[in-house]
Amino acid sequence: MPRLDPIDRTLLRLLRQDGRSSNMKLAAAVGLSQSACLRRVRLLEEAGVIRGYTAVVSAGEAGGLVAMVQITLERQTEEFLDRFEAAILRYPEIRQCLLMTGGADYLLRVEAADAGAYEVIHREVLARLPGVARIQSAFAIRTVL
Repeated sequence: MPRLDPIDRTLLRLLRQDGRSSNMKLAAAVGLSQSACLRRVRLLEEAGVIRGYTAVVSAGEAGGLVAMVQITLERQTEEFLDRFEAAILRYPEIRQCLLMTGGADYLLRVEAADAGAYEVIHREVLARLPGVARIQSAFAIRTVL
């Protein structure tokens, strides 16, 4: 992970707010020339700090359901963690996965068309992931931020 300076942090904040900001707008906001700004953004991409760009779609607007799923593994060994993390990459319904502290090992953001579709994902995907001991789901009512 490269060391991030204040300009890098500002660029990241601006891109989080609007991933479609033009390079000209970004450069002006951080006080760099357009070429220097573009170079910085590309370095952040190459280093893996910026992993990609995406559209954030409200689940309600898209007619879908968002579930926040806590996963507890049978064991927290490196082998169990690695197997679980490799397995979730195969499922596009799992939009985000965070390794956590506290009661659960992972927090997943899962998107489904509706409750019936989530039931299928729960039964056929989540329950079959390697090493899963417990699954606890909560459904988003509305996206605030």
